[in-house]
Amino acid sequence: MATLKIKDVKKAFGHVKVIHGVDIDIEDGEFLILVGPSGCGKSTLLRMIAGLEETTAGSIILDDKIINKLPPRERDIAMVFQSYALYPHKTVRKNMAFSLQLAGTPKQEIEANVQNAAEVLDLTPLLERKPSQLSGGQRQRVAMGRAIVRNPKLFLFDEPLSNLDAKLRVQMRTEIKELHQRIKTTTVYVTHDQVEAMTMADRIVVMNDGNIEQIGTPMELYDTPDTLFVASFIGSPAMNLIEGHMNASGSFHSPTGLDIQFGGVAPKAALNKEITIGLRPENISTQDEGLSVGEAHIRVVEPTGSETLLSADLKGQSIYLLDRNRQTFSAGDIRQLSTIASDVHFFDKASGKRLPHDTE
Repeated sequence: MATLKIKDVKKAFGHVKVIHGVDIDIEDGEFLILVGPSGCGKSTLLRMIAGLEETTAGSIILDDKIINKLPPRERDIAMVFQSYALYPHKTVRKNMAFSLQLAGTPKQEIEANVQNAAEVLDLTPLLERKPSQLSGGQRQRVAMGRAIVRNPKLFLFDEPLSNLDAKLRVQMRTEIKELHQRIKTTTVYVTHDQVEAMTMADRIVVMNDGNIEQIGTPMELYDTPDTLFVASFIGSPAMNLIEGHMNASGSFHSPTGLDIQFGGVAPKAALNKEITIGLRPENISTQDEGLSVGEAHIRVVEPTGSETLLSADLKGQSIYLLDRNRQTFSAGDIRQLSTIASDVHFFDKASGKRLPHDTE
């Protein structure tokens, strides 16, 4: 296992800057996920850690050793790719053993490492098959096994589940997390899927346009997003965001005519400002929760069994509600909405930064 430090790392392709000075400290045995939209720089950062891309500036430090200039084979890092990258003409056993053979590892040690990895990943019955005879999930496990046999200091995963169907993605999420809990190798994992990030990570790094927006545990990012970007990116369905003006008395007014009287519970930092308020769908209720939000017209009802997702119009503002009380709703219903004041998020409209409640 190992610690990894990324210090003021930058990357440019010619005149195009894609990483703008990133700092991350990754603890020994930690499962850290880089998440963000396509083009945010997360995969480029992962490739720089692996040595597949050169850094333009800054340092990548593995166990107190700067590895920027080391070739990939000398970094003691194993990477699992989105495409699996298996040799189609080799069996599972030979695919897993190949990197060890290249390194000149004794045959007996190779066999023991392959056998151990196969047992961990439930691949033992498949060792003599070729990739074409495997399912997508089995191929992904072989790719993981090929990384495990090397017993590296660091695992890197580059969107490994994006080629799988929805059901298999859920299963593989569990398998990868369980694998990490067993072997405890420091892991950096890239995905654009925030649900994947929330369910798997010890900590999440949210990236946007080559910068870090926020680093924290899944629940820290969910409960206290630092910026509007994080608030809108983390959570499914996404947080409802409503722009408007907060006057000195704590009265919020949106351009569409929505009025919410926060009074003394409004943060002082939000008064006399153009702000954006954020409400998680599950924090909006059709019962009296204390703070009136307004009257909404239900447009679409989407029952999923354990909960019901509602799309509604709130004074010209499209919002989502998540009901977990098995109430009966129909399109066209008019419902009075409310929330708990402490569940409302406030953001400065100009900077996008979160405005904390006065009690925080």
